[in-house]
Amino acid sequence: MLESGEYNSSAELAKAEKVNDSYLSRILRLTLIAPDIIEAILTGRQPTTLQLDDLLKPLPATWAQQRSALHNSN
Repeated sequence: MLESGEYNSSAELAKAEKVNDSYLSRILRLTLIAPDIIEAILTGRQPTTLQLDDLLKPLPATWAQQRSALHNSN
């Protein structure tokens, strides 16, 4: 919806979807997680200590730093 130009900002999208803008921003950040981390989660190979809360916190921009941060979560 943002990508297609239907909404000009995450605030507009949040309002249209009737969710808090802060929540939507946290959810949108999930799209920036390294593909191999996503694959590990989807196949159940993620670290046993990894929790959803870990993914909703700000993560490093680089995938290598994400791997390190999430591997050492909790």
